[in-house]
Amino acid sequence: MRSQRTPALVPSAMRIFDLSLGQMLWSRRSVFLGVLLGGPVLLALGLRVISALYLSGFRINGAMAGGATIFGMMIWLLYLRFIIPVLGVFYGTALIADEVEDKTITYLFTRPIPRRAVLVGKYFAYLVCTSLLILPSVVLVYFLIVPIGDGSIGGAFPSLVKDLGMLVVGLAAYGAVFALVGTRLKRPLVAGLVFAFGWEPGVMFFPGYLRRATVAYYLQALVTHEMPQDSAVSVLLQVFREVPDVLTSLASLGLITVAALWVAGRSVEQREYVLDQ
Repeated sequence: MRSQRTPALVPSAMRIFDLSLGQMLWSRRSVFLGVLLGGPVLLALGLRVISALYLSGFRINGAMAGGATIFGMMIWLLYLRFIIPVLGVFYGTALIADEVEDKTITYLFTRPIPRRAVLVGKYFAYLVCTSLLILPSVVLVYFLIVPIGDGSIGGAFPSLVKDLGMLVVGLAAYGAVFALVGTRLKRPLVAGLVFAFGWEPGVMFFPGYLRRATVAYYLQALVTHEMPQDSAVSVLLQVFREVPDVLTSLASLGLITVAALWVAGRSVEQREYVLDQ
């Protein structure tokens, strides 16, 4: 008799991906975060209406602010600093933790597939699901905001493409980091929120190497937008803009993503899941 071999990682992960994607897209978490992502769209719509009613335009510290400048501020302050980490925390920490809480993890592990394939398949389902949530929001904000002040939609389009790519890279890195947190800690959501909104913003203000232990340090190098130089926000962001070059940042984010996924996969393989009755 031939010994039954365990299926390869990639085909097994694709089976989990197919199983998980539909569940994620129609989950209560996705509905809630979809409503959250509607916030920037409503804000952009409001700004567009105000710009049509008041022809004098928007001013920041007395300087005229065009649509491209406002869009850049929304990318910085809403998407990069808040929405991307939130999506990473709420989805990444739940990839394995939800299965443990729902007592379905043992069912998945009884299938003839490598254990780490469960994590990898659910991770890629997370990446597709969150991209489908956030990218339409950014595109809608772009078309609503950029025309303000006679801005050119076509002229700023290359910047939009870079923004979309940057956000996907951010989702990938944060998702992998928080997937690792979800496999190692008992209350991963709390730890993830502390990391994203406590540790990362805090260490940015300290000189030295601590800021290199964050995703935000490398991710912000990929942002193409500049803040108005005379605004109070720009003073704060000048601290954050001490970043490496783009190639170094991309390589570092890729390394963080792969390493976090590998360690998370090892944790899933080695951990004994004893479910509470």
